[in-house]
Amino acid sequence: MKIYETERLVLRQIDKTFVEEVLAYYQRNKNFLAEWEAQRPADFYTLEVQENNITKDLESYNEGNSFKLWIFKKADQDYARVIGCISFSVIVRGIMQSCILGYKIDKDEINQGFITEALEKAIKVVFEDFCLHRIEAPIIPRNKGSIQVVKKLGFEYEGLSRKMMKVNGVWEDHMRWAVVNE
Repeated sequence: MKIYETERLVLRQIDKTFVEEVLAYYQRNKNFLAEWEAQRPADFYTLEVQENNITKDLESYNEGNSFKLWIFKKADQDYARVIGCISFSVIVRGIMQSCILGYKIDKDEINQGFITEALEKAIKVVFEDFCLHRIEAPIIPRNKGSIQVVKKLGFEYEGLSRKMMKVNGVWEDHMRWAVVNE
């Protein structure tokens, strides 16, 4: 299990021993995240589904297709409360060496710089340890907070993809932001 630290945070891969913490995170943030994510079936908010998702995340990592880190505060030495996660998915090797970035933060932890701090570290890891060249972050245009975060991290706006993802039951346009490893 990969574990990384920043000044205030621990970013780590998890296994199914963390299923209760992950479920609690999603239950706490159900309404907050609904505006930005796919519609979730009722059973998404069960231990069984979350355990299955964690297992799939690890399998995908082992296959080289994705890399997911869960965010905890350093002061939480027991890792009792997830405050967010970062995923690098659709990892493409060969001539592209690229991936898609996704991230989320707990509704109670926004505007404290946690996601920026976590992303700064995670991006460095993906560029240095995974040797990726490009990270793309698709963002719904009305998500001003997310746009502000990627701008701080040096992402550049590359264009708009019409009706790119089905978010909360609606096909949404997404702005494409990207950063390259120079």
